[in-house]
Amino acid sequence: MPEAHIIGAGIGGLATALRLCKKGYEVSVFEANPYPGGKLHAIDLNGYRFDLGPSLFTMPQFIDELFLLFEKQPELHFKYKRKDILCEYFWDDETRFTARKNTHDFAKDAARAFDEDEETIRKYIGSNKKKYDLTAPLFLEQSLHKSKTYTSAKTLKALMSMPSLDVFGTLNGVNQRYFKHPKLVQLFNRYATYNGSSPYQTPGIMSMIPHLEMFFGTFFPEGGMHEIVMSLYRLAVSEGVHFHFDSKVDEILVDHGKASAIRVGDRVHNADLIVSNMDIYPTYRNLLPSQPAPEKTLAQERSSSALIFYWGVSKAFPELDLHNIFFSNDYQSEFDHIFRKKTLGNDPTVYINITSKDWPSDAPDGCENWFVMINAPGDHGQDWAEMKSRARKNIIRKLNQVLKTDLEPLIAVEHILDPPGIQNSTSSYRGALYGAASNSRFSAFLRHPNFSRKISNLYFCGGSVHPGGGIPLCLLSAKIISEMVPNPKMND
Repeated sequence: MPEAHIIGAGIGGLATALRLCKKGYEVSVFEANPYPGGKLHAIDLNGYRFDLGPSLFTMPQFIDELFLLFEKQPELHFKYKRKDILCEYFWDDETRFTARKNTHDFAKDAARAFDEDEETIRKYIGSNKKKYDLTAPLFLEQSLHKSKTYTSAKTLKALMSMPSLDVFGTLNGVNQRYFKHPKLVQLFNRYATYNGSSPYQTPGIMSMIPHLEMFFGTFFPEGGMHEIVMSLYRLAVSEGVHFHFDSKVDEILVDHGKASAIRVGDRVHNADLIVSNMDIYPTYRNLLPSQPAPEKTLAQERSSSALIFYWGVSKAFPELDLHNIFFSNDYQSEFDHIFRKKTLGNDPTVYINITSKDWPSDAPDGCENWFVMINAPGDHGQDWAEMKSRARKNIIRKLNQVLKTDLEPLIAVEHILDPPGIQNSTSSYRGALYGAASNSRFSAFLRHPNFSRKISNLYFCGGSVHPGGGIPLCLLSAKIISEMVPNPKMND
């Protein structure tokens, strides 16, 4: 049986392991950490459980698909429910908006709240769906780096529609074209952060991102986000995938232009193919030091990172839900600080995720587990101690003002994760959450391919390569790889 070695047990690596196992490979996963999941990890602090990484779950069908590959009923192994409320939005002037899952309700509510035309909102939502339907088969579900991708009827249709897909303007420009109320523009601008970009730079086609949330829905996985990767890990173990934890890969060995093995310490593990689920930057710099690197790709601007405060709060706040946003008063200045000045402004947009709203055991009775995040620049050697201290004060001040509370004495436990910490624990270059930023047309779509053009038998998955960052796209990267690699069963 041919062997496949996967570097990294993040969600992309787990999904690739399952797909290659199904194809007939003997799969081994090598992970530097003592646990699977990569960014999708969790901690427990004095009775409060926190998901450390991604907090938004959309398109669960991609998880179900992995169980169905092995003819297992997904609901017996992984459970989730659709949320009625997408997000609660707050502004400093006491404006509040509840985004409901039904697009009809959303359009009606938003028209009333922001004095906008309801039909215009519907047209905007409809245009987002059209963009997704036209481009997903090309930009998300296939490799953009294979010539055969461009010969299908769907691809030709998408390419012919490019002028109408807002590729040449910005997301903010598209939103201002549709809406006159700055708060509704800001609400839709925030979707740029779903791929770690600025709405004032990322292409307008990114207005299709709200469609993923509004049409497909947002979901809560029973047990929290960590249960996503743990369910896939259990499935992989049950299907015979071998896991090697505390096993940092030091080098990918290349023999006559072919990836032939990996080195872990002083041990060499031969393989018929190798997949890196590691960030593309350290993959080349650290694991392939003697091989030519795609310098232009590696030099691309990195996505934003995050500064996250995990607070055990000794009080319940009924006005909050699973997802909550407290907006900055000057959104453009906030992104200017992140991407140009590489620092934090004093009025950040604050995101709070509270899983105890849907999974009460995540916090003691009458308490809540707050995952409090602000967008942050990558690590460029800034004074993070000062920035964290300042950000904490500014976050608490904003939340006190909007929620009419005194938050400081309610914080029973605290844990902090900053960009250097993200880089150290996940090997994400500069602590970027999504690999390259999508602040240009080039970087938005032409990310590093899922294979090496110069080294055979070497593949790449995860958020730093095509089709991009975030759980659904990482899962799609695994699917793209599985359709590329040779099928050993066909060669028996």
